[in-house]
Amino acid sequence: MIPRYTRKEMAAIFEPENRFKIWLEIEIHALDKMAQFGIVPKSAAKALCEKGDFDIKRIDEIEAEVKHDVIAFLTSVAEFVGPESRYVHQGMTSSDVVDTCFSKQLTQAADILLADLDKLLTALKRRAKEHKDTLCIGRSHGIHAEPTTFGLKLAGHYAAFKRAKKRLEAAREEIAVCTISGAVGTYATIPPEVEEYVAKKMGLKPETVATQVIPRDRHAMFFAVLGVIASAVDTLATEIRHLQRTEVREAEEFFSPGQKGSSAMPHKRNPILTENLTGLARLVRSMVIPAMENVTLWHERDISHSSVERNIGPDACVTLDFALARLTGVIDKLLVYPETMKDNLEKTGGLVFSQRVLLALTQAGISREDAYRIVQRNAMKVWESRGKKTLQSLLEKDKDVTAKLDKKALKSIFDYTHYTANVEKILRRALT
Repeated sequence: MIPRYTRKEMAAIFEPENRFKIWLEIEIHALDKMAQFGIVPKSAAKALCEKGDFDIKRIDEIEAEVKHDVIAFLTSVAEFVGPESRYVHQGMTSSDVVDTCFSKQLTQAADILLADLDKLLTALKRRAKEHKDTLCIGRSHGIHAEPTTFGLKLAGHYAAFKRAKKRLEAAREEIAVCTISGAVGTYATIPPEVEEYVAKKMGLKPETVATQVIPRDRHAMFFAVLGVIASAVDTLATEIRHLQRTEVREAEEFFSPGQKGSSAMPHKRNPILTENLTGLARLVRSMVIPAMENVTLWHERDISHSSVERNIGPDACVTLDFALARLTGVIDKLLVYPETMKDNLEKTGGLVFSQRVLLALTQAGISREDAYRIVQRNAMKVWESRGKKTLQSLLEKDKDVTAKLDKKALKSIFDYTHYTANVEKILRRALT
């Protein structure tokens, strides 16, 4: 996490203050339930609830000596609570606190990311509706294919992020688990009812079988979903980057007054935000593989996953949060150039209508193979003329074509409205 790509609300989730606050909350709830069972005196639960606190600087000092963060935390808490602190952490193991806390942190992070997605979806929906009839060229392999609309392009990305939100909601539910089951997860020193109580208080649910840790397939799923969302960010960012190329210039990032694009060339307006988004997406995706590798631990537990999660937990969530917010800003202010889109659409002299000609010839009685050959030989002449010739004019002089299609029939083929007839239906399906 570096300040350049960090938003405060998400970063705060992974700061020591929040982590220790959650640890203390777990200990308070656990001790409260144990007091109800008579395992510890009610005075101990009351003391922890009323006097429980911690000092981060003191925790760091203690950890430097004992080399154990949970013990350091408990020692700091004990200094606030006094003699009754001997009952704190009764029958629990470190993973009960650390794993339950990490689950809570990830659910908090997921809530922010879900809100981020809602804002992005709102922006995409608005711009998709705005440009539902804005004609532009569709490309396959980077080459002009057939006409589409810019609104339809954006609706596709809207649908992708809508799927992303659904996946993240499922991932949040899967990671929202609690373990208070003691060493190796047998509940030998702590009743399962304590876990159920803590889980309910924390807005979590009990882990099914925790061994000594929450199974890491849950975490792998969570980070995998973040990786997929990052790929959706990258996909839209890459589309905008291409559209901003000088040779294309159908859309571009907003360029604010006073902004400078290059230290050497004053004319430059570079797609720096979307290039940045591609880079950030790479970072988030790079954290998926370590999360997958964390699934395999030795027997009931080891800590090979710990150092990984201390890094990828904050970094993946903070980075994706920043990326989603940045992308929302890009879409909100995106400059769109319909006239340039129309110019680009017509650069190939009507070649975009080649399939419609092919279909018309087959419907007029020519075999598909012969019809393809007729259209292609004329299309290649248009390609080679670099746009000086048009497909329609060449077809009007081709005897194989005119034998089946008169001038009026040919003219009706070269009509862009054929490509927009169903846009409204597609948008309705995507945006509702």
